[in-house]
Amino acid sequence: MTKDIDQVGKIFDVAATFAVTYAFQILASLVLLFVGWKIAGWMGRRVAAYGVKRGVERTLSNFMGDGARIVALALVIVVTLGNFGVSIAPLIAAAGAAALGITIALQGPLSNLAAGLVIIFTRPYVVGNTISVRKVSGVVEEVKLMATILSDADGARVTIPNRQIVGEILVKSERASLAETKLRVSFAADIDHALATLREALGAVPEIAPEPPPQIGVAELGDIGPLLSARYWVPNRSYFEVHYRANEAVLAAFKRANIPVQALPSTTFGGPT
Repeated sequence: MTKDIDQVGKIFDVAATFAVTYAFQILASLVLLFVGWKIAGWMGRRVAAYGVKRGVERTLSNFMGDGARIVALALVIVVTLGNFGVSIAPLIAAAGAAALGITIALQGPLSNLAAGLVIIFTRPYVVGNTISVRKVSGVVEEVKLMATILSDADGARVTIPNRQIVGEILVKSERASLAETKLRVSFAADIDHALATLREALGAVPEIAPEPPPQIGVAELGDIGPLLSARYWVPNRSYFEVHYRANEAVLAAFKRANIPVQALPSTTFGGPT
C-alpha cells in the first residue's frame, strides 16, 4: 500500500514539475497559434481586397489571398513547433516520402486542383460570365481550386469539378445571352409595318439590351407566309423571364395592329449560353 502511494506521489510530482516548467510555454504557444490564425485570415482578406482594388480579376485576387493566408499559417505553425523544440526538418522529409502515396491516392482531387490552377491563371471565364459545358449552363458564381459553381436559369447551384471543364468545348458569354423570337404572318400582311411593329414591341421591354440592337428581319418565306425573326440580347440572370415577356409584348402589339399571325410564336433557345 505504501509502495503504491509513493508511486502515485512520484507521478504527481512529475506532472507538477511538467506543468510548472511548460505551462506558460504551452499557453503562449496556444495564444500565438490563435493570434496567428486570426492575422493570417486578416492578411488573406487584405491581399484579396488589394488585388480587386488594383483591378485584378476577383477570382485571381481570391487565389492570391488564399495563398497569403496559407503562407502566414505555415510560418505560425513553424514558430509554434519551434517553441517546443520540434525540428521541422524530419517533418519535411516525412512529407516528401508520403507525397508519392498521396498523389496516387488522390489522383481525382489533384487533377481538379491542377485544372483549377489552369482556370485561375488562364481565365477562360470569370465570375459573372455565363458558360455552357457538358450540357450544363449557368452563370459563374465562384471559381474554386477544386470546382466551379454555377447558378442555372432556375436558380439552382451546379458544382462542376474543374477537370470536367479543362479540355472541353466551352461556350461563354459575358453578361447577356442571345434570345430569338419567330412568328409567321400571311402574305397579305404589310411586311414593313409588321417589322416596325415587331421592333417597337421589343423596344418597349426595358430589359432587352439596346446595344447591340435587336436584329429583325424576314427569316424565310415558307408556303403560307413569311417568317419574321427577331434576335436580341437579354440578361443572363433573368433570361427566361425577359424572353417570355418579350413574346407576350410582340403578340399584344400584333393584335393591336391587326396584323394576321399564321401561327403562335416559335422560339429557339436553350437557356443562357
